[in-house]
Amino acid sequence: MPSIILASSSKYRRQLLEKLEVSFSSAAPDIDESALPDETAQALVERLALAKANALSNTYPNHLIIGSDQVADLNGRILTKPGNHEAALEQLLSCQGQKVTFHTGLCLLNSETGKHQLKNVTTDVIFRELSAEQLDNYLRREQPYDCAGSFKCEGLGITLFSEIRSTDPDALIGLPLIELTSMLINEGAHPLN
Repeated sequence: MPSIILASSSKYRRQLLEKLEVSFSSAAPDIDESALPDETAQALVERLALAKANALSNTYPNHLIIGSDQVADLNGRILTKPGNHEAALEQLLSCQGQKVTFHTGLCLLNSETGKHQLKNVTTDVIFRELSAEQLDNYLRREQPYDCAGSFKCEGLGITLFSEIRSTDPDALIGLPLIELTSMLINEGAHPLN
């Protein structure tokens, strides 16, 4: 199996990739993650997933490089990592009773051949109607300030939702493992081999 590099410093993505029990290393790509003017959420995550993988291709010339990025789309407004309590509370308040679509861009780049596979995996989340006090309590308990959309669905954040719709349960956490497995198989790197 070719060597695998995860182009990410995210502990959440590393934990997810460990579920596949494949040997991998991780490295943080140095790219500008700002959205371009009028860029859609889907276009943004696909561009960034590919850019993250490409950023490491010269350093890791004979590897399968995984790039991934995620943003939330609330009625055309892109929600990213809030960074602090106030921004997180504002995000969660705006999501109350709304459907928010999470776009997770995934790229698998074969740096030897230069070929890549690219996919956007979407997850629709329906938020409950909660009070500002309940949201504040949630944020103080879990402090999800480094998570797109201001929650951790693998923890207490699950209480914020009335429904989740997705084809890949790990996409909402940040690395769609079903799609990644398909990409690895396409490269002859089946995790079960």
